[in-house]
Amino acid sequence: MTKPHQPCFIRLPLPSRVRKVHLLGIAGSGVGTFAMLLKDAGYEVKGSDTNVYPPMSTRLTDYGIEWFESWSPDHLDWSPDLVVVGNVCRSDNLEAVTAIERGIAYCSFPQALSDLILSKCRSTVITGTHGKTTTTAMVAHLLDHSGFMPGFLLGGVAKNFSAGYRLPQQQNAPFVIEGDEYDTAFFDKGPKFLHYRPSICLLNNIEFDHADIYDSIEEIEENFGRLMKLCTTSVPLVANADDDRVVRCAAAAQGPTLWFSVESKRGLNAQNVETEPEGTRFDLYEDETFKGRVFLPMSGRHNVGNLLAAFQICRWLGVNLHDLIDGTKGFLGTDKRQEEKGEVDGVLIIDDFAHHPTAIRETLSGLKTRYHGRRMWAVYEPKSNTARRNIHQEAYLASFRHADRVVVATPFQKNDGLADEDKLNVSLLCNQLTESGVPASSPGSADDIVSYLSHKLESGDVVVVMANSGFDGLVGKLMTKLSDRAVS
Repeated sequence: MTKPHQPCFIRLPLPSRVRKVHLLGIAGSGVGTFAMLLKDAGYEVKGSDTNVYPPMSTRLTDYGIEWFESWSPDHLDWSPDLVVVGNVCRSDNLEAVTAIERGIAYCSFPQALSDLILSKCRSTVITGTHGKTTTTAMVAHLLDHSGFMPGFLLGGVAKNFSAGYRLPQQQNAPFVIEGDEYDTAFFDKGPKFLHYRPSICLLNNIEFDHADIYDSIEEIEENFGRLMKLCTTSVPLVANADDDRVVRCAAAAQGPTLWFSVESKRGLNAQNVETEPEGTRFDLYEDETFKGRVFLPMSGRHNVGNLLAAFQICRWLGVNLHDLIDGTKGFLGTDKRQEEKGEVDGVLIIDDFAHHPTAIRETLSGLKTRYHGRRMWAVYEPKSNTARRNIHQEAYLASFRHADRVVVATPFQKNDGLADEDKLNVSLLCNQLTESGVPASSPGSADDIVSYLSHKLESGDVVVVMANSGFDGLVGKLMTKLSDRAVS
């Protein structure tokens, strides 16, 4: 019998004419942003969700999109042509059940995006365990800088556009989309990226993640192998030559492979990488041929790799290297990716999405070099389904070694039957870090951490807050506390 998390790619029939779309899970960042994209494309859009709160509730209302709190059959009385089911919905979701009973066409969010938007564009799909949002924003910015006026949809706000989405601004323009390996919907357990019709595809890196749906790294590789089948002879694959799993998967792609690397000097590669307070500089090479000196206003070798991948994609789409190098200088990044929130009472606060050990390590390494000489605090919330488990218990020790101090929140409590022996042992982690020379503590909740830090932080310190959620408003609370401290 097929396990629930194994791929089972499903494409459902849609009406020949769709004008009215109802979205289930509209308060989520992905589905909510998609709602606004659909409205820009001319569709009439409404939706439902539970726990609808700012900023998404405000953004939807300001955009003129009606949303309903909770689930009710009455919410479908406006007779939508299509119901889009977000992957937060279970099979017993009241509105999903009602749509099926009433014979209303329904499909997943990835299929709706594919059929209603991507089918009319040159789909540019960004995949990999890490770096999807940043690389998507890079590609969108570089294409826009070069006059291609692309569309895009990413899991955050691209600061060059002050938004997380945009329709293409001209016919047959590229549309840059994050290709998530997470499952699609309760009726479609395959990864989202199988829906995205790539005209060019990036495979950036492959590591174990999403422990709630995958049992092993082999299953994740198997899913990326399915993606490779979409890279037919006319679809180029951009691939990371420094990642052995990527190299192994890329062998199955039928089209041309465009390599990039930071370590192995294969394909488009970076050499003589130097980090400075404003960002990173490196020499750009094509194999062994020097192509120019590049300045990237971000830190970390992982972001150099993301940029090289973006360069390869944009070159294939018709942008020359001179324009790419020039455009990189103006890249503003995205929210929650090394985002400087401000300096309060001499303490710099940085907000970052890192939650996987590799992302934590690379983020802290780059920032430690960038802010050389300043004491760095790493504040981490283990909230994802993988982070709450002890799968990476040992890996965290190496991940945090670039920090001077570490603070770990009490892991998010979720009623999912996870046994105590399978949970991340925060006390053990803090003890081992402290014994290794990196003092670590776990004060408790976000409020407890704010109180603790307000008594420990000194002028000149850098605080890197790492979480894949809002962390109960910790960043804002900490800045307020430090501001109060400064005037007391």
